[in-house]
This record gives sequence, structure tokens and C-alpha cells, in this order.
Amino acid sequence: MSTMTRDLTASVRAEAVRLGRWPAFWIVLGTWILLNLTFAYLFNYLAYTSGENGAMSDGLPRDVLLGQLMPAAVPEVFTQGMSMFGGALVLILGALAVGSGYGWGTWKTVFTQGPSRAVAVAGLLLSLLAVVFALVLVAFVVDIGIATVIAAGESQPITLPSLGDSLIGIATGTAILGMWTLAGALIGAIARGPALAVGLGLVWVLVVENLLRGVAGIFGPIEAVTDLLPGTAAGSLAGAMRTVEGPANPGVLDILTRGESFALLAVYVVAFAGGTIWLMTRRDLT
Repeated sequence: MSTMTRDLTASVRAEAVRLGRWPAFWIVLGTWILLNLTFAYLFNYLAYTSGENGAMSDGLPRDVLLGQLMPAAVPEVFTQGMSMFGGALVLILGALAVGSGYGWGTWKTVFTQGPSRAVAVAGLLLSLLAVVFALVLVAFVVDIGIATVIAAGESQPITLPSLGDSLIGIATGTAILGMWTLAGALIGAIARGPALAVGLGLVWVLVVENLLRGVAGIFGPIEAVTDLLPGTAAGSLAGAMRTVEGPANPGVLDILTRGESFALLAVYVVAFAGGTIWLMTRRDLT
């Protein structure tokens, strides 16, 4: 094993320990799991049991609502909130993980006593991506468990999703949340602090991209730009998982194909990670 590989492995482990002992880390992850269960299952189950085709059910028939609550639908259901709300939460995580190191002075310590700057930053980014993958797996397993309980309670057959659908769903969630996490890390490096980075990131995810897509609807030339935005790629990838007709969740789109969305997200992952490493290795900390 080369020296660089050993340093990178040690950096990943050190960052994993730091993240695991950080209360904000668990708050952000726990919030996403809670929101996922609330919007994907609690509200839909209440709409199903009430028997009303109102705003809560988005006008979907009861049989369709019940189908969305079954284990076989988990790969589709658990990805629908990731493009906007899940993305916003993990963007906060990435911004805090990088930006807080400037305010606390920990980057100075790491860069002077640890491995090279590039290795140290890469270790943090790899740790964040590992966290995202673990979060997606946990959300998938929890949703399977909740859906199984609902199916048993409603006397429905318990049919698990196919291996192919499960892998596509997990890959979709990892790609979406991984991209937004690295976007937050880059903003944290640019802002050199957590507060401004979180604010800028949330404004972009929740406001700016939606406004630009709205303008593109009345001014065609802008559409060429909005179709390549990170939120468009994330929303289109989540939209590719949909199997039911009706209103989509906020941020879920049908602009790009699944292949195009994966390719564009891969470009953003490389660009955000590379930009973060380049910025933090080239720029002075003060």
C-alpha cells in the first residue's frame, strides 16, 4: 500500500470519527429520515384511510394510494423527496462539514499536522459520500419495514421490490444526495464558513433553480441552460422512477432521461469534488 493510499485511508477514518461525534450530523440525517417517513407514508396513509380524493392524496384513487404504500413501491417512493428537500438537507451537511473547519480552526491543524491538503480534503469528501450511501440504505430498509407493516395491517400480500428495482432506487438516491452533498462542500469552501454557505445553498436549491425554470417557460433560450442545472438532473432522475400519473412532488421533473440524468450528475460530482479540493489546496486559510 502506497503512502498516499495509507494517508487517504487514515484521513477517511478520522473524518468518519469526527462526523460521528458531531451532533449536527445526526440531527440532519435524522431529520431526513423523519421527513421521508412523514411525506412518503404518514400523509399518504392518512389520505388512504380517510377515503377522500383531496389535496392530501393529490387526487389519486385509493387503490393507487395503497399501491404506493406497499413494499414493492419503495424504490420509487423513497426517492421522490430527495431532489429538493433531501438534497437541501444533505447540502447543509456538506456545507457545515467543510465550512465549520474554517471557523473552528481545525483546517489549520489538519493542513499543518496531517497529510497533504488534497488528501485531507479528499478524505472528508469520501467520508461524506460514504455517509450518503449509508443514509440511502438506511432509508430504504426503514421504508421497506414501514411498508411491510402497512401491507400486513391492510391484509395485502407482502411483495418485496425486485433486485433490479432496488439497485436502481439505491443508485438513484445515492447519485442525487451525493451530488447535493458535494455541492454543499464546495459552497462551504467558497464561503469559508458554515452560515453563509448554508444560506446560499438553500436559496439556490429552493428558490433560484425554480425561478429560472419558470422563466424558461416564457423565454425559450433560457431553457438550454436550465436543462443542465444540477436540480434539473436530480429532479429528472427522481422523475424517472415514477410509475403513477398525477402531480409530482416538488422538484421532481421529467425533462431528462435516466441516462442523461446519471451522466450529468456524474459530471457535477466530479466538478464539485475537484473544485473543492482545488480551492482548498490553492487558497490561503486566512
